[in-house]
Order: sequence, then structure tokens, then C-alpha cells
Amino acid sequence: MSNRTFVIGVGMTKFEKIETRDWEYPAMVAEAVGTALADAGIGYDAVRRAAAGYVFGPSTAGQRALYEVGLTGIPVINVNNNCATGSTALMLAREWVQAGLADVALAVGFEKMTKDALNPSGGMPKVTTVDRHLEVLVGTRGWANAPMTAQFFGNAAREHMERHGTTAAQIASVAVKNHRHSVNNPYAQFRDEYTLDQVLGDKPIHDPLTRSQCSPTSDGAAAAVIVSERFVREHGLEGRAVEILAQALTTDTEEAFATRSHIDVVGTPMTRAAKELVFAEAGLGIDDVDVIELHDCFSINEILTYEALGMCPEGEGGTLAESGATTYGGRWVVNPSGGLISKGHPLGATGLAQCAELTWQLRGEAGARQVDGAKVGLQHNLGLGGACVVTLYGAGTLNGSDTGKEG
Repeated sequence: MSNRTFVIGVGMTKFEKIETRDWEYPAMVAEAVGTALADAGIGYDAVRRAAAGYVFGPSTAGQRALYEVGLTGIPVINVNNNCATGSTALMLAREWVQAGLADVALAVGFEKMTKDALNPSGGMPKVTTVDRHLEVLVGTRGWANAPMTAQFFGNAAREHMERHGTTAAQIASVAVKNHRHSVNNPYAQFRDEYTLDQVLGDKPIHDPLTRSQCSPTSDGAAAAVIVSERFVREHGLEGRAVEILAQALTTDTEEAFATRSHIDVVGTPMTRAAKELVFAEAGLGIDDVDVIELHDCFSINEILTYEALGMCPEGEGGTLAESGATTYGGRWVVNPSGGLISKGHPLGATGLAQCAELTWQLRGEAGARQVDGAKVGLQHNLGLGGACVVTLYGAGTLNGSDTGKEG
């Protein structure tokens, strides 16, 4: 049996610069989950299973965090899929409901990061989950004095520039847009607007990337309540339920390494594969999508994702970025939340914060950052090592809508 699945409650903390707020991860989770349950209009006692996602933390941290919400004895599964952890927890919760194992499931993601979290050795790691990725990086462009992830994506940017004539200004225009969007997001870590010259002139991280084109280390949590169609109808929640129309999780194939391409190493083939799966499942295409939250861990990755999602032909992502087609008044609004670059990137929480933003957008509850008439949303969450989750959401589908889904 495959049940339809709906998001009926979301919540998140403000994403904070690390070491600026005196809180621990159980407090973060209690805040995010409490908000999600209140949004859903249910108590924790209605939840039958929970998936808890985090990257840096001890075993069973999910249980410890949820003890602050309630001691109901339900199964809690801990999830770690690098930067795609939050959306992987969401997928697990959705699959429980889809399979009829629970009418109500909770997905929560959280992270309390440190300055050394992403580079604990202070240099190139010898043994990691990205050994094969590192072999391509070092073997093709060498090791530089820069954070490892910035090297991966900075090298992908250089490759895109060499292949397609993409300019540093086009890549930086992504950051300009997303910082501008974040001004209207009270949950964002950064809420300042920057000019193109300011982004280009910011502190260099790994050419062509500057500091304001890179997602920061962040603390925070986010949560979503996933339920069955039966639960929605029994509780009269049709007007607030956002349907998960389709979802796919992919990992690296040999293509990621055989081509020796940094564009492939950073997950573009995974994105293409996940996109094909979700569009086939939903019977929709990119032209049906109104609003997108995608994984802009670095500005170049938004451009790569435009191409992988079919928003433009390969090589034309830079042109699309500077055209205005991905902001208000354009064809799509991409990262109305400000994205990872501005909103912040507490690794385990990122995917569920994207879910929260799209839920608010499709309900028409996003305030000053609302995308007019948004009916279909797409979420893209990427983790090196590798995992990519793409999710499609639809509004008003229980009463029939232009997504093609009928109640």
C-alpha cells in the first residue's frame, strides 16, 4: 500500500552564528518541534515514529533531544547523510506514513557546530568518506590552503568558467540575490543586502569564491510533521496540508569519478538522477514549478543545480543567474528564504528548514517573501559523500489543483 503523504506542521529556530547563543541541541529541538506540533495542532502523543538528523553529535542524540519534547517511548531513528541529513530524515518519515506504518511521523534535524567541525585536522584529511572525491580534487588541481569544501566547489566554478565562459560576476550574482531575499526572513543568520561589487570584493576563500558566496557554520534546528491522507481528512486539515508529491534519494555513481570533472564530483549527476525520478513519479516538469529551495552551499552550486534541474541548458546557468529569471518577477523564485548562503547551514537542519520554507510558501504564509500564486515547490538538498534528495510539494491537492493531483 502507498498512502499519500502531507506536511501539516513545520517549525524552525532562527539559525545562529556558532557560539553566539547559549543553548544546547535539546533546547533547539524542543523549540523547533514544539513549533511544528503547534502548527499541526496536535500533541507529541499523536506522533508514532520520529527520524532525527544530525551530522556532528553523539549516538542517540535524537533520543536525548526529543526527551525534552516528551517521553512516549516511540521509535527514534538517528540519521546522518552529511549535508542532506535533514531531507533524508524527512524521506524516512514520509516512507513510514506512505507504507502505512504510522499515520503521524516526525522529522527533525539539528546541529550545534564548532569552528573546527568541517576541518578537524586543520588540513587535508587522510581518511574520510570523500576519499574518492579527494583523489579527483588533488589529482587534477592539487591541494590548496583553503577549506576542503570550498576547494571542491571553487574548482567546480573554475571548470564551469573554463568550459562555458561563465564569469565571476555571474557566479557572484547568485549571492547578491540570496542575500537580498534574506532581508525578509526573520529566521536567517544574515539579513544584510550586498551589491555585486561588495560580493566580488569580499574576502577571498578559494578563487573565484569570496566569503559572502559561501554558506556559514551555523547552529539551529527545524522539524516537520508528516501525516496520511486519512489523518488530514479526519482532522479537517485539508486547507493547511501540503502534499509531498514525489521524493527521491540518490547517491554517487561511477560518473562522479570517471570523468575527473569537479562539476561531477560535487554531485551534479546525483541531482540530475533525482530530478528525473521525482518528475516521473509526479508527472510534472520543471515548468510546473513555481518556487524552489535549493542547496546553495556555495554560489556556484546554485548555477550547477539550475542546469541539473533542467531550468536551462548545460553551460547557461550563469546567464540564467544574472537574467532575473530566478527572483521575484522572474520565471521561478529560487531560495526566497535566502538559501544556505544567507539563512545559514546547520547541516542536520538544512533540509527541514527548506521544507518549512516551501510549506509556508505553498500555504501563502511567507509574509514579505511570499511568492505570488505558488502551487508547486521543489526542494534540493545535497551532501558530498554522497547523497542528494529532491522533493516536490503541491498545495491544495486534496481539493484538486493545477498540479494534476486530485482528491
